[in-house]
Amino acid sequence: MGRWMKPEVYPLLAAMTFVTSMCVFQLTRNLLGNPDVRVNKTRRSMPVWDNREEGEKYAEHSLRKFLRTRPPEIMPTINHFFSQDK
Repeated sequence: MGRWMKPEVYPLLAAMTFVTSMCVFQLTRNLLGNPDVRVNKTRRSMPVWDNREEGEKYAEHSLRKFLRTRPPEIMPTINHFFSQDK
């Protein structure tokens, strides 16, 4: 039996797998953690919530807190190399 998938397809398959996993992660995060999403009937019965603390906790997640302390550079070594006067 021959090969059922060409080797040229592997990078595309890897990229699509990565993108699909990121989409699944974001959908799961919103479904389970977003204070505006109400899955339970008890939560859906209240039309307006006073959930400021829960919203702050959702918006200020640990990755955002970590990135706030980092410099806004994607590749600091390359930026530093090209910004030096010679």
